[in-house]
Amino acid sequence: MTKGRFNNQTKGTSSKLRSTKKNKQKRSGVRHDATLQEQVKQDLAKAKIEKQEKDNALNALKKQQLADKEQVLRIKQILTHHQIKNVGGDNDYNYTFGSKIKKLSLDLATHKALVNGRLSLCGLDDVTYLVTRETADQLAELDKNVVLVQNDMTADDFIDEDDPYADYQIPDDLMW
Repeated sequence: MTKGRFNNQTKGTSSKLRSTKKNKQKRSGVRHDATLQEQVKQDLAKAKIEKQEKDNALNALKKQQLADKEQVLRIKQILTHHQIKNVGGDNDYNYTFGSKIKKLSLDLATHKALVNGRLSLCGLDDVTYLVTRETADQLAELDKNVVLVQNDMTADDFIDEDDPYADYQIPDDLMW
């Protein structure tokens, strides 16, 4: 009987020890898994935020490039539609385009209008465009680098062409 009792006690004790070990493993494993899962969740959330920031920066860059391209196309469209053509002549007008000095042959009226500030020179993609002052002002609002030459308007431009005394200039030293 002692043998049986001892075996029964051993069995009971060993099963208690096993269940206690299993409980400890479960508890320690759950804790360990929970912290590992939390850490994985945090890492995934962090990676997701970093990816979102990277995507937002890339989208902003693409939007900026698209806006720049649209602006260049808008400027080119304005220049081609408002360009003054067929003004070639014997009078040369020298101007700078980037780092180069260029020469443009104009007729007398166009040359005078350009010098007096009624016309302006604009440039885009190594092409020079002759446009009105108003068009050049509009282009300067979009991009100041497009306008190559925009002279100040002189007092001669304000003379009324219907004035019968337009041919008679008033001397500067005239005293009343």
